[in-house]
Amino acid sequence: MRVAIIAITANGAKLGATLKRGLPQGTLFVLEKHATTDAVPFSERVPALLARLWPDYDGLVCIMATGIVVRSIASLLQGKDRDPAVVVMDDAGRFAISLLSGHLGGANALAAQCTGVAGATAVITTATDVNDLPSFDMLAHENGWRIEDLSRVKVLNALLLEGREIAVVDPTGKVADYCGGRGKLLFLRDLDHAAQSGASGRVVVTNRVLPSGLDLERTLVLRPVDLCLGIGCNRGTGADEIESVISRHLAQLSLSEGSIKCLASAEAKADEEGLLIYAREKGIPLIFFSSEELNCVSVPSPPSEHAFAAIGARGVAEPAALLASKGGRLLLNKVKDGNVTLAIGQLSVM
Repeated sequence: MRVAIIAITANGAKLGATLKRGLPQGTLFVLEKHATTDAVPFSERVPALLARLWPDYDGLVCIMATGIVVRSIASLLQGKDRDPAVVVMDDAGRFAISLLSGHLGGANALAAQCTGVAGATAVITTATDVNDLPSFDMLAHENGWRIEDLSRVKVLNALLLEGREIAVVDPTGKVADYCGGRGKLLFLRDLDHAAQSGASGRVVVTNRVLPSGLDLERTLVLRPVDLCLGIGCNRGTGADEIESVISRHLAQLSLSEGSIKCLASAEAKADEEGLLIYAREKGIPLIFFSSEELNCVSVPSPPSEHAFAAIGARGVAEPAALLASKGGRLLLNKVKDGNVTLAIGQLSVM
């Protein structure tokens, strides 16, 4: 976590120097008149400084009054899944207050780090933490899962706090491990049993599209990011055709686009404009493998004479999907659809 430590007083600058030594990725910013060799001096007003640092840091530790920070960041707020962690400390180093993005942004954890370094007391106000209950957004964050609708986190966390029963469908077993018996959770093997359970809410861990008719208002969907799409295509294939093929085959398998981890192809496609445009517009990482790497993978489909003649690889889509999924399995053997060849691999459950 890249952390900006900001101090505006002499005592704050000393505390900031202590924090910087304990936070490996910390950068200390101090008011110009308190500048030292290990700090970056600033002269602008605090609101201007925070606006400048806001997009470049994962966390901000502000050694100053809470009111200054609240007024300074009010216009910068975008959402709990986008704002950096903000921790406020008094310049005597007595308290470290998790002010903003306690869970997804990591402010609760950052406050705890600050207390460990400076000997302060952490001030945590998130309801699930103070009641020793699990937090579904932290569960997702720790496992690298995507939250399909962030507003549902508030609904399900509220049910936890009220002691209501929540049905959980989780083939990975990670929800049970994380919750450790906290909360009134009923673990069931499928959605049908969850729907019939009479529980007040549902938490579903899946890479699949949920069936229509399910009450989504009290259903939190957590998406493992575990689908690796191996792609080959003819030279000059457009992004629209690539998107159409991917969407069609995901839909046929009832797989969610929200679970796509990466696209994978041959190095010979590293300059394929349509593929690059599709990946960029969707915000999906795109990785490439050499023909030698692709040829080292055992795949179910017979070798492709066309691919071997063109780039020296006996196949692209299937071996790329398997390499990207790091020992996972194929959910879709390669299919040729127009100018696109697609295979879908799934990461192994860790």
